[in-house]
Amino acid sequence: MTSSPSSPATTPSTAESPDHARNMLVIRLLLVSAFVVILNETLMGVAIPELIDDLGITASAAQWLTTAFMLTLAVVIPITGFLMLRFSTRRMFLAAMSLFTIGTAIATVAPGFAVLLIARVVQASGTAIMMPLLFTTVFALVPAHMRGRVVGNISIVISVAPALGPTVSGLILSIADWRWLFITMMPFAIGALALGAARIVNVGEQRPVRLDVPSVVLSIPGFGGLVYGLSLLGERGGEQLVPGLIALGIGIGAIALFTARQVVLQRTDGALLDLRTFASREFALAIATVTIASMALFGAIILIPLYVQDVLGAEAVVSGLLILPGGLLMAFAAPVIGRRYDRVGPRSLVIPGAILLSASLWGMTLFSATTPLWLVTVANLGTSLGLALLFTPLITNGMSSLTPPLSSYGSAIVGTIQQVAGAAGIALFISVSSAFAGPEGATTDSVTAEGVRAAFAVGAIIALVTIPLVLMVRRAEPVPFATPGPDGAGDGSADAEGGAPAEGGARAASAPATEGADHSAASTAENSSGSTTLSGAPTKNGATSSGS
Repeated sequence: MTSSPSSPATTPSTAESPDHARNMLVIRLLLVSAFVVILNETLMGVAIPELIDDLGITASAAQWLTTAFMLTLAVVIPITGFLMLRFSTRRMFLAAMSLFTIGTAIATVAPGFAVLLIARVVQASGTAIMMPLLFTTVFALVPAHMRGRVVGNISIVISVAPALGPTVSGLILSIADWRWLFITMMPFAIGALALGAARIVNVGEQRPVRLDVPSVVLSIPGFGGLVYGLSLLGERGGEQLVPGLIALGIGIGAIALFTARQVVLQRTDGALLDLRTFASREFALAIATVTIASMALFGAIILIPLYVQDVLGAEAVVSGLLILPGGLLMAFAAPVIGRRYDRVGPRSLVIPGAILLSASLWGMTLFSATTPLWLVTVANLGTSLGLALLFTPLITNGMSSLTPPLSSYGSAIVGTIQQVAGAAGIALFISVSSAFAGPEGATTDSVTAEGVRAAFAVGAIIALVTIPLVLMVRRAEPVPFATPGPDGAGDGSADAEGGAPAEGGARAASAPATEGADHSAASTAENSSGSTTLSGAPTKNGATSSGS
């Protein structure tokens, strides 16, 4: 960003400028498109019993419709950092929505299981591109003092869309067959693709980067093996324990080799997934906390409907509707939380969020065979609000701490972590609930009250870790910096205010900004006029702009 010491943090004309209107239109189109593709991710879980009957397949085969989707996300998302540096915003968007639309069309006419599975993989390929593209575009276009409210809207996509998936699926399946899950998605997919083709413009800058094939080869068994192994461990009944552990071991080994190669390649700016993002303390704290929060989110989304159906004896549509209030609460709260972050920073939000998340999970350890449905809804509302208080401030703060050259990699890491943590959360909650199900669960292969209490107890213990983590969070100070050179350090040019270049491609660690009081000064330093300066553009004093 370029800045002028005498200029105010914002001007009345900023929101009315043509560039601002164009930027916000691009972001809104990306938000709507991302909501559609992420909502689709969790549609299939409720439909599995119907698919087993209609397609004549086993439960294990039907589960692959979800597992293959998650595997594709885990494999493709780490590559998106490279793709977004290599290809333009418009081309990436059109590729993402075209893949999703084609996959949805194939699914609507799929004659059998094999074609439906292929359709889910094609859908997932488009979904994997969309979320990192959204994050990178937002942090390229939105000034620092407005990021919280925009990321609040992104949090609706991250948190609410997966939570609404089972509800929407249950409602559709109560009146139609499984093909209508995809038929319903088609108008939204086609509409988003058509609007994007007409209105999406290119933002940011591309640069020639080399695709490291060995890194891609390692990432496939690495992230794919990790998610697949966790998915097997999360299957009800525990029959896949040994294959799950083998796949998990292969995944961990491949990721270790992948990480070592990235550390070597990033010295010459050639990493597939640049790990210098973790040199930023605030980004590292955000990823650690979001990992635990995502485990709680996906674990609860899976286990609560099973508990309501198997233990409380409610219908599938009731179990879906029961988690709907939590999703709606997150939808309404996220933009408010984002605006609060813009004003006062993260600490007054993330500390109550971590405490509320932990308290709500501890409350779920009291679930029994006679717990009223309204009490389950209240506990889920507490969890949802706690997650909303964590996701928006942490992601905004963590991504704001990265230099623009590392922003696309940060987006890819956030997306990858969400998928891996989601799979881990599902595996953890289901595995623990199966292990502690008791004689009744062993004979019926169903969730029991004892197993549910044990699963939420383990989740509550893990959630306690978020409390000391969020106590260390400080507002990311928007310090201008130099673009990293080939060796990973600054290129030697001064920042926009004539300061020293940052090291290692990550924002230099400096004294934390004072919450609230110093925010206006920080906003002024980052974006005095409210305009957008793309990465690499020259500033008035000849330095290289960092952009945002």
